Amino acid sequence: MGKDFFENFAEARAVFEEGESLLGTQVTKLIFDGPEEMLRETKHSQTAIYLTSLALCAVLKKQFPFLNAKMMAGLSLGEYSALTASGRVSFSSCLGLVNYRGACMHEACEGSRGAMAAVLGLSSQEVKALVQELQLPNDLWIANYNSPEQTVISGTVMGVERGMAYAKERGAKRVIALKVHGAFHSGLMKGAEEKLKETVTNLAIQESKVRLVMNVTGEYVEKSSEISFYLLSQITQSVLWEKTIETMKKEGDLFLEIGPGKTLAGLNKQNGVIVPTLSINKVGDLDLLAQLLT
Repeated sequence: MGKDFFENFAEARAVFEEGESLLGTQVTKLIFDGPEEMLRETKHSQTAIYLTSLALCAVLKKQFPFLNAKMMAGLSLGEYSALTASGRVSFSSCLGLVNYRGACMHEACEGSRGAMAAVLGLSSQEVKALVQELQLPNDLWIANYNSPEQTVISGTVMGVERGMAYAKERGAKRVIALKVHGAFHSGLMKGAEEKLKETVTNLAIQESKVRLVMNVTGEYVEKSSEISFYLLSQITQSVLWEKTIETMKKEGDLFLEIGPGKTLAGLNKQNGVIVPTLSINKVGDLDLLAQLLT
């Protein structure tokens, strides 16, 4: 991911090279060449996705200097990319935090075998109700309220399996086990949250004209102290992505998804976004953006 940007744009190369210098590792080789199994481990994937996203942002700023964002948001790890891209947090300090976050969450994943699953075809309220009915407070949580069509559950293997079975009984169209390293946005990440508290609390956050919508609230957050608080609590709390998009689509006239994949563009459709949404994850997408802006 991001290799074609690295090969075609000096701005992207500069981000990857600075990242390697700051981290003291050959992370670019891992991002471009794998092995995929290693790259999927959260201690590597978080840093890799953040670096790639910021490299793409650097190219966008150079190629489209007149393109000014009104607001930004990021799903889970993407919130850190949004913080940096909006000018609130420096690349160097945020990269170190993301790398540490990945290590802490990796340790939490290794310490408790967790799982996640996407429930399709039930409303978020129906999924919330079935989780409550199962009464597994230490084994099952809702990780993501992604859209009216998709809610993600998270927890221990036993808890998620019970949740998947119950969702099918309650009429879910599909229940999909996710290929993830652990139970993100659940109580099983409490150890990671505690380890990250001091680092996140001490993160230097600047003011920005670009408004920020945060995962835990689904609303605009302005104060630095509140940003730190929600950034930390996001590790164990649900991501209110459906509410986030509801907030943003009131003012947005073009959505850009920056980074690997097209997941958020798909969720925009499910969330009823009628203005254009474009995923920027390969060089050819820049031509599509230029066409949209003419």
